[in-house]
Amino acid sequence: MPNDYFGFILAAYAASALALGGLGLWIFLDARGRRAELAALEASGVRRRSAREGGA
Repeated sequence: MPNDYFGFILAAYAASALALGGLGLWIFLDARGRRAELAALEASGVRRRSAREGGA
């Protein structure tokens, strides 16, 4: 009786783990891309407003 749903439960956990892993990988790769874009902008002379002297 307890093993009747074992396959379903295992599949649900595997699908959840796969989805969370995919989201984590997407966030990691997206953050890396944003950092690369910021580095390219700063290398071309574009600066952040927060980096200005005197503040807002």
